[in-house]
Formats: sequence, C-alpha cells, structure tokens
Amino acid sequence: MTYLEPQSTAAVSGPARIDTLDSLREHLQWAIELEHATLPPYLCALYSLDPERNPEAVEVVASVFAEEMLHLALAANLLNAVGGRPRLDTPEMLPPHPRRLPHSDLELSLLPFGVEALEMFLRLERPAPPGAPAEGDGYETIGQFYDAIKQGLRHLCDRLGEREVFCGDPARQVSVDHFRHTAGRVFAVEDLESALGALAEIVEQGEGTSRGEVWDGDRDVFHPERDEVAHYYRFQELKIGRRYRRGDTPQSGPTGETLPVNLAAVPPMRRNPRLSDHAPGSAIRTAREEFNRTYCALLNQLEQAFDGSPKLLGAATGTMYGLKAQAQALMRMPDEDGTTAGPTFEYVPPESRR
Repeated sequence: MTYLEPQSTAAVSGPARIDTLDSLREHLQWAIELEHATLPPYLCALYSLDPERNPEAVEVVASVFAEEMLHLALAANLLNAVGGRPRLDTPEMLPPHPRRLPHSDLELSLLPFGVEALEMFLRLERPAPPGAPAEGDGYETIGQFYDAIKQGLRHLCDRLGEREVFCGDPARQVSVDHFRHTAGRVFAVEDLESALGALAEIVEQGEGTSRGEVWDGDRDVFHPERDEVAHYYRFQELKIGRRYRRGDTPQSGPTGETLPVNLAAVPPMRRNPRLSDHAPGSAIRTAREEFNRTYCALLNQLEQAFDGSPKLLGAATGTMYGLKAQAQALMRMPDEDGTTAGPTFEYVPPESRR
C-alpha cells in the first residue's frame, strides 16, 4: 500500500505555512499536544461508565482512547524522524479545564459520559468539509491541521531532500512491538512515504478513509467481524443509539443494530473539577492529588518512551491501570453539592510526586 497521494490543491496561507525544519518540528510538537489534549476528556467519560451497565459504550469510548494513544505515538515518531524531541512532562500539557484545544478555538471540558460530552467529542472529531484549506494554526478541524503538516513535509522534501528532512535517529522510533492495543498500526517513520502513512492513519481513524466515508479502514478491535467506523461516526452511533452498517453514509446516518446506552447508570461527576474545590487534607482533595501524581508520572514515562526509550511504554501501560482505579474511586465519592468527585488532571512538578 502506498501513501503518496496526489498533492492537495489547498494552499497554506499566512504565517502558518510550514517552510522550515524548525517550523515543522514546532507543528509536530503541537500535534503531540493536540493528541494529548484529547486524553483527559476521553478518560473522564470512560471512567464514568460502568462496564456491566454500559458495556457497549465502554467499548466505543475505550477504542477511541486507545487510538488517540496510538496517534500520540505516531506524532512522536514523526517528530523524532525529523530530528525533534517530543515533550509531554510539562505544565503546558495540563492547563486548567475548561481549556482550548492547542492552537484552536475548540473548548474541552472534563465531563462524565452523556449528551454534553458526546456533543463535545463530535465537535472535536468533526471531519473537514470537502475542499477545506489546510490550516497550520487556528485550524477549524484536526484534519485541516494535519493537511498543513502534510503540505509542509512535501514542500521541505522537495526543497531540501528527504535525507535532510528525515535526519532523526531510527532507534527512537516506537513500533508495533511496543504498542499492540488497537486495530490501528504504529510503525516507524523514516521517509516521506512512511510519514504520509502515519498522517493518514491519524486522520482516517478520526474522520474516515476519505471525506464522505464513515469507515476507517480497520476491523473493529472488539468485534473483528465488523468494519470499524471512524471516531466521529462512533460518537454518532452512541448519540443515536444505533450502529452503522455497510451501505450507510454520513447523510443516511446509522441504520444497523441498536446500540443501547443507559445514561441513568452514569455517576453525576462534577464538571471541570479543581483541587481548589476542597480544603487541603480533605478526602476528595487527597484522592485527587494522588491521581494527579500518577497521571504526571504517566506523562513522564511516555516522554521517556518517545525520547529514546521505547520499551518504557510497557511501564506506562501498568501506570494506566493504577490511574483507572484511582479515577473510579473518585467517581464513587459523593461531593457536597449532589455530584460525585472526579479527576482534575492538574500538573504536579517532578519533585512533588513522591
């Protein structure tokens, strides 16, 4: 399979044009920040779902989260391939919620699974309309942002040559051997073709194999007999309560089997919780502080894994199991206003994680 599709006719205009290696590396770090920014909202929704009372919703949200982790790894591979160094363990990764998606106007909140969370996810994963211009900054859709990176890669390879652009150490690449938890693929990035393949994997899992298609080209990781739909359409399935089947289109909507969702079984987690909501030493604040230390330890493990130690992804997977238990314990803690507690995803400096 080749990924060298024809050059897009859309033009990148203004200061967002990617025409230097430094600009390319900057945008790929933004891609890492973008992919990470989706993780706390998806985790809040996932951890608020009871696997016994909402098993199919758990599968859908879990599959999207796992693929966002894959996208994070692919973005890190892209940055490493062009001589950059991925950064995740920084305060900028965890601004207070609600927050903006990096270099976009889309607002992200920490919410339990429900109608409001689904609408936010649909805005986040919305496909770019046909003919939409590439946008390297202030982008309207994630697909347009990645189109700008694609154009920048082609432009720099034409001007400088592939060897000059893809100057990174191949040993820093994360491969399928390190990452096996989704229907998508993580692969090494070493040249323009593999870089375009990585970008295609990211965009197709979000918005479909082509604009106007609901399918992402993979098999459903939980149900291998089914084709998998892209993230946007998976959230449409949850919103409408019905699955897509062959022959369905974005215009028809899903017409397949029902997909039951029990919103009454979701705990009423406080929206956008903060540590400052509770006094130091209180049970909820102490539990949130423990969660935040674990999450920042995870960021550190991911940074090290993407910064030359790919085998540390195994340790990061173990940390995530602990994170899940801590978040679910928080969501069982009643708060004083009729809600339940939830994780706050606030940054903890390394010296305060002990």
